Amino acid sequence: MYWIQQRRPNASRISSTEPGSRTSGQTLGSIRATSTSASTSRRARSSGSCAMTSTASSSTSGSWHSPYDDTSFTVARALDIDHLVPLAESWDSGASGCPPAERQAYANDLDEPRALIAVSATSNRSKSDQDPATWQPPAADYRCTYATDWTAVKTRWGLVIDPAEQAALAEVLDGCPNTVVEVTLAR
Repeated sequence: MYWIQQRRPNASRISSTEPGSRTSGQTLGSIRATSTSASTSRRARSSGSCAMTSTASSSTSGSWHSPYDDTSFTVARALDIDHLVPLAESWDSGASGCPPAERQAYANDLDEPRALIAVSATSNRSKSDQDPATWQPPAADYRCTYATDWTAVKTRWGLVIDPAEQAALAEVLDGCPNTVVEVTLAR
């Protein structure tokens, strides 16, 4: 268990350059979000409820809330399951030096409710692989949670926070209530 102060993003992990930064055309390898059963990935955090069929594990009814843009949905295909810290960002922040099994564990982190989140497909496309220095959720009321969760996920996996990212996180968190966040380290 690890505790972080919300207003102080993991300063000990700040780096002027992110190790393993991708060059043009470089890929993340074969790491993808997968699961052993069709319904496992549906455990990803979403602010909603749904009724699931027992055989195909597909949504038959429900409602979901996308916190990035404060939008509600009743059609599941309007949503994506987003890696809060994108796979490309994790690669640039140190995951490139991790063994494939650890990168796979990161891509499928169902033990950390902040890691994977149901959001509108539109907001997920807008975010892409950007970090908080270049993208913030359109819903201003969610930005404190986003910055806190971003810091928690990076801390959990021992990923670095670069100076531009640190500055953006600090700017957001300066306007947020000071809370302590519990983080269970993955490694």
